Amino acid sequence: MTSHAFIVTPEHVRIRLEPAGLGSRFLAVVTDFVILVAVGTLLSLVFTTLLPRSVAGLLSVTSMAMLGWGYHVYFEIRHAGRTPGKRMAGLRVVDGRGLPLQPAQSFVRNVARVLDFLPFGYGVGAIASLVDDHHRRLGDVAAGTLVVKERPATLALPRLPRSPRWNSLATPRTRKLLERRLGLEDRELLLELVLRAEQLDAASRFDVMEEAGRIFRERLEIEDEALSGESLLRDLCALTHGSDEREG
Repeated sequence: MTSHAFIVTPEHVRIRLEPAGLGSRFLAVVTDFVILVAVGTLLSLVFTTLLPRSVAGLLSVTSMAMLGWGYHVYFEIRHAGRTPGKRMAGLRVVDGRGLPLQPAQSFVRNVARVLDFLPFGYGVGAIASLVDDHHRRLGDVAAGTLVVKERPATLALPRLPRSPRWNSLATPRTRKLLERRLGLEDRELLLELVLRAEQLDAASRFDVMEEAGRIFRERLEIEDEALSGESLLRDLCALTHGSDEREG
């Protein structure tokens, strides 16, 4: 039976996440490892061909160390929590509260990867994942993150609250960034926040909308400061869920 993690934010927004199992995480790890070895081998051949053996050896070791860490951080930050291996396995890393992954969290979880790898082959990480209810390795626990399964898009969506104004975010640039930088979990989070906004008291509603709006504003490089957090989330939700009518 598939387990789910129900996250309740401080503002009492309940979000369902489905933690990834060990099998799919292993597939992602193996895929990323093969890619890293291939890139590292190519670099080593280049160094060996162009440089003295001693220098080439030092650069090869250094480049592999940098690749092993930087590869994961780069893809997690720039590709909505998904390395190529995670994308192939249908997984992504998210904040433990259901919000998008932050750069500092990616940095922490990947620094801790050294501990998870001990004594070899992610032995400690595998044990930690078996013990933890949400299959988190030590890096996830330290960073407050989860590796979750991508869920298929919802076939039938409830009618969204409509904004009485023209959607200023309905531009080719924003649509392109939405496609590239927001995964299914981000889109579901937008929908969840918009649909549950009216269930929150005024103070909590303002706080959660502004915080979530700030995150999505930075992720999508939106410079329209006139939009409140809630207006921004509603406009993005309209774009991601096919309800972007422009009303005068």
